[in-house]
Amino acid sequence: MTWYLAYIALGLFTGFSAGMLGIGGGLVMVPALTMIFVAQGGFPPGEVLHQALGTSMATILFTSLSSLRAHNSHHAVLWKVVGQITPGILLGTLLGTLCAAHVSAKPLGVIFTVFICLAALQMLLNLKPKPSRQLPGAAGVFAFGAGIGAFSAFVAIGGGAFTVPFLTWCNVKVHKAIGTSAAIGFPIALGGTVGYIYNGWGHLTLPEWSLGFVHLPALAWMVPPSMIMAPLGAKLGHSLPMATIKRIFACLLIALASKMLWKLFS
Repeated sequence: MTWYLAYIALGLFTGFSAGMLGIGGGLVMVPALTMIFVAQGGFPPGEVLHQALGTSMATILFTSLSSLRAHNSHHAVLWKVVGQITPGILLGTLLGTLCAAHVSAKPLGVIFTVFICLAALQMLLNLKPKPSRQLPGAAGVFAFGAGIGAFSAFVAIGGGAFTVPFLTWCNVKVHKAIGTSAAIGFPIALGGTVGYIYNGWGHLTLPEWSLGFVHLPALAWMVPPSMIMAPLGAKLGHSLPMATIKRIFACLLIALASKMLWKLFS
């Protein structure tokens, strides 16, 4: 029951942060799930991070639906952009999960931690690309989508860390960039979930109730609270001082990633 309560608490927090910041929640889920899985026991050390990545991606699949509905109610989703970028996203996510499956847990943990620190630094300094161009054509959007999908699936995030800066750079207003990013999180999560299930299929050392690299009990306990909290986070995200919230969130990310890395190597 202790682990179920931990999953519920994690689902509440990640759903709230996903809705508020336009991210999938993987930045929090992956390090937190890795630590929970290590403490819980029964997870192979060489694949515990892969299971955290796969389970995080599967959770984002549901969270993104709730988040995009909330942002769409504020008319903040550019559906034309979502339609153009989705084919590239799906291709990129499949390639990203394939790469992640062939990297062992410790090097993968180092890569993830470096990415977390870079994302946190961007939040702390509130770095934003200057709107200096318009959205590229269909081929350009497809190429960007493939890159965003590959990197997002590799570190199991909803893509907000890449999509929001890209759209802002292309003169999209920040609230529409966040809302569109939330919608793009669904095809990222869909492709990523399929990829992690496929690449983890048949691994005999995985714990009971695993579907590839997706741990079903954790998924089942995290999804409902995350879907409940995502609309609330999205609503508050349109009224709170985002710069201050991002700085607090960035410090939390660095602490979580550092703790996860210590757990992996200890």
